[in-house]
Amino acid sequence: LGLWTIIGGLLGSKILMFFVEDNVQIFSLDFLRSGGVYFGGFLGGFLTLAFLIRWYKLPFWKVGDAFAPGVALGQFFGRQGCFSAGCCWGKACDLPWGVQFTELGHQNTGVPIYGPDGADLFLHPTQLYESFAMLAVFGVLVYLHGKKKFDGQILIAYGIIYSLIRFSIEFVRDDPRGDLLGITTMTGLSTSQLIALGVTIVSIIFLYIRTKKFKNNEL
Repeated sequence: LGLWTIIGGLLGSKILMFFVEDNVQIFSLDFLRSGGVYFGGFLGGFLTLAFLIRWYKLPFWKVGDAFAPGVALGQFFGRQGCFSAGCCWGKACDLPWGVQFTELGHQNTGVPIYGPDGADLFLHPTQLYESFAMLAVFGVLVYLHGKKKFDGQILIAYGIIYSLIRFSIEFVRDDPRGDLLGITTMTGLSTSQLIALGVTIVSIIFLYIRTKKFKNNEL
């Protein structure tokens, strides 16, 4: 399950990247080595996993609960990679923890390193914001796993918590990420924020359904 889910996630991340980013060259080395768009990977991996669970007749919610903490931990390491590469950068800031990337990072990803006046430019380390947030989410999910009352609780918790984190961090992201179908221009929200809202709503609906079913089974 894990291997095919990873493959599905990689394909999903590349597909969404093709639609939301401008001038994507699918046969270029940059396209192949890019991590793509996370939410595309999330949806691609999720759909692949759902198909395999149905194919092998496995309990969907139990398997989802088992996968969720690992996904959160994977995001912790993945965003560390983003920080090392210099992609997914944040807006300029004058905070003590603002970071300036290297010339090599600028050459590889286009991350700005100087301001309009030629002065050193320090940015929000949005990659680290999300990385350490997901490490905390991993801890929360592991804790909840030992306390869960019904199958699906961990997967649903991941969907809600991560989406809210991502929605918030997007406000200080500043790397170009395209405009899917012009929706960003119309709403002022990024593609990832719109997907995050959708995932949050769907997760809350399933939380209500699963909680209600659990309570009915207790009667």
